[in-house]
Amino acid sequence: MTVTCFLPCRKGSERVPRKNIRPIAEKPFGLLQIKLEQLLAARLIDKVVLSTNDEDIIEYALTLDSPKLDIRLRDDTLSSSSTSTDELIEYAGSQIEEGHILWTHVTSPFLTAALYDEVIERYFRELKNGHDSLMTVSELRGFVWDESGPITYDRNVEKWPRTQTLAPLYEINSGVFLAPFSIYKQKADRIGERPYKYVVDKIQGFDIDWEEDFLIAEAMLTAGISDI
Repeated sequence: MTVTCFLPCRKGSERVPRKNIRPIAEKPFGLLQIKLEQLLAARLIDKVVLSTNDEDIIEYALTLDSPKLDIRLRDDTLSSSSTSTDELIEYAGSQIEEGHILWTHVTSPFLTAALYDEVIERYFRELKNGHDSLMTVSELRGFVWDESGPITYDRNVEKWPRTQTLAPLYEINSGVFLAPFSIYKQKADRIGERPYKYVVDKIQGFDIDWEEDFLIAEAMLTAGISDI
């Protein structure tokens, strides 16, 4: 039943400079500070493995002096912009060899400690219901088209149906991936064949990927739109 969080946090960011530790909304160590406070406060997370090659990140993390925090120096060869997610998944599987692995990112600042606990509780319930893993998703109900036309509705039936009646699509928002460590070992993946889709709202699933995302998140935090 042990849950270990894997938190990848590499040095440098091409799209948002110093994204991980850039000050935000009165948090001097930024998204990293927010995320470590959340993860260390989550009662169902037993250990947090902070995987980084950034000296500044390590220096800050050491000041927390938490028995739950395990700082792992990652080689630069696995910390570049060219490092694939598949390579990092294989690496995570070599670092955690028991229990269950919760993979998350500092770029999801609105996933709170309470929400992490709720996700973990649901994960263990869904394991008993035939699922083998969990991932957080954002629900899409809208007029979505591809090159050939609409894919969420049939214009031959109704040209503009009410969006709330449309069958949902699910976008993986990379907030949480949760699976037994055996899936990492056997499948080299962070989800299994039957992942449970845990729907979070737009704010909870908000991901910071671009400079404008950072500014929007800072505005939401400053305005107190969501708790962290």
